[in-house]
Amino acid sequence: MRKLSVLLFVSFILFQWATSFAEASSLQEAYENHKSDAQVQGSGTVMRILKDDNKGSRHQKFILSLSSGQTILIAHNIDLAPRINSISNGDQVQFYGEYKWNNKGGVVHWTHKDPNGNHTGGWLKHKGKTYQ
Repeated sequence: MRKLSVLLFVSFILFQWATSFAEASSLQEAYENHKSDAQVQGSGTVMRILKDDNKGSRHQKFILSLSSGQTILIAHNIDLAPRINSISNGDQVQFYGEYKWNNKGGVVHWTHKDPNGNHTGGWLKHKGKTYQ
């Protein structure tokens, strides 16, 4: 029984590592190849919290530093999804959304459900809570 528990634990760790590697590779590849409109998933550390963009649809904006060294801007539509009120520099945030290339590392948006059902829904996870 103990060997099975150890085997399951090691399998879980390897799966997590492989998933993280694939996510980082997908984002890195999208950035290096100037790809846009790609669904991406990953996680990073909040480096900087920016002022909300209140022109048109309102967006909460912050910059994440990824384990690869890349930085990305998260533009989270707070007209369609709840704001992350408790976010601070140094916090970990997981994300799933649409990547748009730019020379600063890129932007991830569509981190919410599409009310019209025409676009793949995304999300943010912060301190155990999902925002979509």
